[in-house]
Amino acid sequence: MYKIISMTPSVLPEDTVFTVTQITDLIKEMIEGAFPAIIIEGEISNYRPASSGHLYFTLKDDNAQISAVMFRSAASALSFTPKDGTLVRCTGKLTVYPARGNYQILITKMEIAGAGNILQMLEERKKKLAAEGLFEGARKRRLPAFPRTVGVVTSPTGAALRDILQITKRRNSCVSVVIFPALVQGDEAAESIVRQINAANAFRMCDVLIVGRGGGSLEDLLPFSDERVVRTIAASEIPVVSAVGHEIDWALSDYAADVRAPTPSAAAELVVPLKADIMQDLQSYADDLYNTIRQKVENMKLVVRTFNPDNLELQFRTIEQPLLARFDNAKVALLQNMDTKLKDTKQHIEMCVQILESASPETILARGYSMVREKSTQRIVRDAAQTNPGTELEIVPSKGKLTARVLSVSSD
Repeated sequence: MYKIISMTPSVLPEDTVFTVTQITDLIKEMIEGAFPAIIIEGEISNYRPASSGHLYFTLKDDNAQISAVMFRSAASALSFTPKDGTLVRCTGKLTVYPARGNYQILITKMEIAGAGNILQMLEERKKKLAAEGLFEGARKRRLPAFPRTVGVVTSPTGAALRDILQITKRRNSCVSVVIFPALVQGDEAAESIVRQINAANAFRMCDVLIVGRGGGSLEDLLPFSDERVVRTIAASEIPVVSAVGHEIDWALSDYAADVRAPTPSAAAELVVPLKADIMQDLQSYADDLYNTIRQKVENMKLVVRTFNPDNLELQFRTIEQPLLARFDNAKVALLQNMDTKLKDTKQHIEMCVQILESASPETILARGYSMVREKSTQRIVRDAAQTNPGTELEIVPSKGKLTARVLSVSSD
């Protein structure tokens, strides 16, 4: 047995001799006691996942490196797949591995470095674009039920494109696929994606457009959250399906697109109708149409059988008699109305004649009245003052004429 000497080297006797185990245990106590919890940021290097589920790798920066281990219980909670070159932020504690005499960090939590800042930036951008109405459900369109051509904006060498092509061929060989090759990662990816979406719309080269890529880190998927890409997808005249990463991944293109698919493979399943289902539906419609026509023909046969020479005239008379009766009734009513109208008109004319005859001058003269007028001017005399003594008058009774001369004029 041995005892760890808990003292600094400056206070130790000059002739103190340590065993390798003693000095290692001393270093272990000092390091683990001084750093019970620590956060380290660095780049993953020499990543070595074990079959047991434990992860072994190195964290490094420009000037130094440290060994790292992450046990299976903690590794199962990772939201991303670690790989060399990924900048990560690790939470854990420093430990010393005596068998090799090196120190390492035992990681309990690991996330992509800067992910918090990226998520905050994406959330702010999402709110901005949502306020402009780019994510409104009312502007989203239905996908075509029977597309003849499907466009795919993605990397021409990625696994996502291979999956889409395989699924399209399996589901419906009649559907064509137009590939719009684009960068899907890096600083120039967003501009490349925008350019290909615009090209598809400018020439109407497809009926529906799949925009996406396979899985990756949050940074890898950033081009699909670029504001230019989101606006271009929202303005696309061709319906767009966003298929970015895996099911747990997301990008702002998912909100702007008409439909969001969890993976590129799922997008192909969603867009391309199954040929067998179409053929089955067509056969079902054909059977229904045939049965309907056959039933109508059978019904017509039954109707035709009832028409034979013996009862054809009777059936015709049955149809004709009500029409003839209606015609006779209409004829009688018309004649009655005409007779009534003639009587009323005749009576009205007679009344008018009576009125005219009662107002006739001849009728008035016949009642004993006479018309007096100056003989020379034929002017009717209505007032005695209109004449003078000696004026020759002509008196017209009911019959004949009289000539007289005015002897005197009186106003009484």
